[in-house]
Amino acid sequence: MEMPEVMRRRRAELGLSQADLAAAAGVDKRQIRRYEAGEQQPLLSVAVAIAAALKISVGDLAGIPSHEINLAGDWWASWQTFVSGEEIITAQEVRFHQEASLIRVETLTRGIDVEGGGYHWSGELRLWDNEVLMGWYAARDGGTRSKGTLYFYLHPHGLRMTGRWVGLSYDGEIVTGYGAVAKSEAEVRELIAIQKEAGTRVP
Repeated sequence: MEMPEVMRRRRAELGLSQADLAAAAGVDKRQIRRYEAGEQQPLLSVAVAIAAALKISVGDLAGIPSHEINLAGDWWASWQTFVSGEEIITAQEVRFHQEASLIRVETLTRGIDVEGGGYHWSGELRLWDNEVLMGWYAARDGGTRSKGTLYFYLHPHGLRMTGRWVGLSYDGEIVTGYGAVAKSEAEVRELIAIQKEAGTRVP
């Protein structure tokens, strides 16, 4: 894909007008029009500013194919967690927003009710070599203190991921458990069960 098309498509995805993009990148609106029409190519410093405004890399802006797996979209996440010493397996819908190797994660559902320990959270993951995802999470609900780290092994075709979380529990203790992400609730619950039985990641 050529740069003009990348600019037009990405700007549309973000809901930006040419004037919005021009203001965010610090260039004249007429220049954005010329770039998108293929009449001119931006200088490197301008391309960097436009890419930042579009939340993509300069390589993406230039139309250079990325070799990273695209994990953007809606998933199911399941967690082995504990409340008052009792194990609970939760499952909740999450959304991945990917910009190159950086993935922002936000929950769409709590998984379980507030009384049972459910809460909304957000975080970030970094994709390494299309194989490992490492990052953090933090509760978005005001009264919930939970926060911690995430480590996942990614299936070679990006179909699922399995791993562990380590974090601060609601009562202040550091706790850990298995985690899994896949495209259906049934699959993530099965992945947690497999990990518990095997004591290792799922191949």
